[in-house]
Amino acid sequence: MRVLLAALLALPLLAGLAGLAPSPAGAAPGDGETDADRPVRIEIDRMDPATVAPGGPITLSGTLTNTGDEDLTGLSIRLQRGEVLRTRAELVATDTDPDPAATVAAAFKPIADPLPAGESIPFDYTTTTTDLQLGEDGVYPVLLNLNGAGEDGEQRRVGEVSTFVVQASAPPIRTTGVAWLWPLVEPTHRDAAGRFVDDELADLVASGGRLDRALAAVERIPETAPPGAAPQPVARVTLAIDPALVEALTVMADGPYAIAGSSDGGDGTEAAAAFLERLRAVAADHPVVALPYGDVDVDALTTAGLAAVAARSLPATGTAAAFPAVPEEGAPPVDQRGAGVRILRDALGVPVRSDLMWAAGGTVHGQTLGVLRDGGVSTVVVGSTSLTDGAAAVGLESDAAAARTPLADGTTGLVADSGLSGLAGSAGSVAAGTRIAGQRYVAELTLLAGQPGGDPLAPRTVLVAPARGVDADADGMAAMIASTALVPGVRTASLDELLTGPVADTGGLTPPSDPVAIDPAVLADVQAAVGVRDDLAGAVVGDPAAALAPYDAATARATSVAWRADPDRARAAAADLRRTLDGLLDEVTLLSPADGTYSLASSDAPLVLTVRNDLEFAVQVRLQVRARGGVGLSVEDIGVQLLAPGERTTLQVPAEVGQSGRFTVTARLVTPDGGELGSPVELQVTSTAYGAISLAITIGAAALLGLLFLRRLVLFLLRRRAAAARGEAEDDQLLAPEGAAVPLPPTRSPV
Repeated sequence: MRVLLAALLALPLLAGLAGLAPSPAGAAPGDGETDADRPVRIEIDRMDPATVAPGGPITLSGTLTNTGDEDLTGLSIRLQRGEVLRTRAELVATDTDPDPAATVAAAFKPIADPLPAGESIPFDYTTTTTDLQLGEDGVYPVLLNLNGAGEDGEQRRVGEVSTFVVQASAPPIRTTGVAWLWPLVEPTHRDAAGRFVDDELADLVASGGRLDRALAAVERIPETAPPGAAPQPVARVTLAIDPALVEALTVMADGPYAIAGSSDGGDGTEAAAAFLERLRAVAADHPVVALPYGDVDVDALTTAGLAAVAARSLPATGTAAAFPAVPEEGAPPVDQRGAGVRILRDALGVPVRSDLMWAAGGTVHGQTLGVLRDGGVSTVVVGSTSLTDGAAAVGLESDAAAARTPLADGTTGLVADSGLSGLAGSAGSVAAGTRIAGQRYVAELTLLAGQPGGDPLAPRTVLVAPARGVDADADGMAAMIASTALVPGVRTASLDELLTGPVADTGGLTPPSDPVAIDPAVLADVQAAVGVRDDLAGAVVGDPAAALAPYDAATARATSVAWRADPDRARAAAADLRRTLDGLLDEVTLLSPADGTYSLASSDAPLVLTVRNDLEFAVQVRLQVRARGGVGLSVEDIGVQLLAPGERTTLQVPAEVGQSGRFTVTARLVTPDGGELGSPVELQVTSTAYGAISLAITIGAAALLGLLFLRRLVLFLLRRRAAAARGEAEDDQLLAPEGAAVPLPPTRSPV
């Protein structure tokens, strides 16, 4: 069956690689790049077959491009080989000490056409293993050597490409299972409020975009149809998907959607909908694992003391989501945990794995493993270079290869082969073409599967995990993945198979040689934003996780792994996050009277204040009222008050006035934990009521006035009586004899 499969797939997998983009300058000459001495760039789009049988033909074809400034004529091409390689370690050693590939050379084949400066021409070349004298099975370094003459007519080497020829006459006794972890990840294109800041995501999922090509690489894996069964891919990969990406695409697909600074909105509705439809189809054939929401930088956050942010973004237990689940009317509250899984499951309609974490950069700190374990993660994918003895897991220092290894705190590690992962991630940028990267992949797997030693019955396991931002040539990458099924002794495997396979003793994680630390400016903004979030959490009525899920999502997007390579965007995202969270505090505020003055009519009249809650969820608040200088007004604590979302609420605060007049009062709202909401309101309170002292003074003054009035009345009566007495005396004087004494009137009282 394997021989038949190889025969059926060899041509479409390894020959049909047309359409490779021209490779930029800068690679090593051995990769097909040119310099002054090698002006011709050689791009290989066919090397058939991937593994040859003794006596079989070897065919190469592609394009020759003259990057020099003189025309070339008399072109001829040949293949020449070096000594056989029997182990993977020997092959890797050729990277630093290349084999000159001069042991045996096949005959030159002339190329009839000249190659003018700046022009390209196709070529094809065929030789046999007999011509190359391949005696034993193994991997042979080879050099495709192009000769030509310039204006001086002298023949010289004008171009070259290094690659490998793999001869295999029989499969090894043991089998090697190879699993792929394929990323579908993109840095966020939304701000902290969830608005799109540009429409670049539309271009990325449209035809020819990076995400389109990444998905197409999986779509184009050839299928085989076993008897009586439906067609299925010859190799399966596990899709590692960021829920935030699918969430954003869902918003775009539902359309229309707004773009900051654009009055017309985004143009990606159709492209997003088409991409999601394709992704659903691919997910039906390939398993899906959820990355943390926003591909949050779990390790950097944990080491910076922000483990809670990382935990809220984990797919199994985290709550971060721009759109939290809403229960149906009358239904019990929805558990927001596992938001990442819910986003992918709802969008793709397939089961989603959440117990596996793919460490960014291939490494994590020990303390991060505890956070992951508490968040439902039992398996962590790490790079082979991040382990003390990672070479033992990938067959470089031992004869075996095992992708499973124990880590600290009972966590299981899956070791991603750093060499093969890097090869797959950079395949699209190899100057000689993706096919050459694919041939190196086949060569390494062949040696890994066939190198002697170890338990001949124990299977070997390998994990390939290209970098998150993989920029793939779809056809070439599909061929590389599918070639796994063509290497003798090698087969595709699932992650579950790796987890039940052999165990490698790798010595545990090593401290990162260049630890990733969050920029101090970024850290300060994120810490401030998280402080606001945590303060609000104590004020939320109901489930804080559901109410604050959009802001947890914003925090995750602002602390994404993607920003490690883009410090400017990291700082911008963190500053935007802080502004957005600070803005939430202003959504709950006191309203001032129109003229800033409030009048109290009596000594115990309540102070009536209006509060507005513009948040989308109910909160509890406390009101604090203080008179300047602490005199004139005492206010009763009314306790925690409930404010409904999107409404105004009137609060009546019992108050007692100690004096009449006009004085300044400051009112503020705080969360139950003391965090300030909105801005303080300063009121001018006017009171016409009497206080106790004023009342005593007034009564005393009234009493004194009454006494004075009574005194005046008494004196008035006395004067009347005195006047009456004088009148009688005058009458008597009129009647008195002449010469009698007449009494004088009394002296007037000063009152």
